[in-house]
Amino acid sequence: MSGLLLLIPIALGMGLIGLIAFLWAARSGQFDDPDGAATRILVDEDRPLPPSENHDSEE
Repeated sequence: MSGLLLLIPIALGMGLIGLIAFLWAARSGQFDDPDGAATRILVDEDRPLPPSENHDSEE
């Protein structure tokens, strides 16, 4: 029984810390674009490199 007197406040404190962390993340915009990262990998925005003026292999 004395163990519960210690464990219950610890569990409630950890739950409160988790709730505060979630609210901070939600207010700071961490969950604004959940699909953006998933579709960003599918978009190919690579630009070709400009032609190099140093043609060391052609000399």
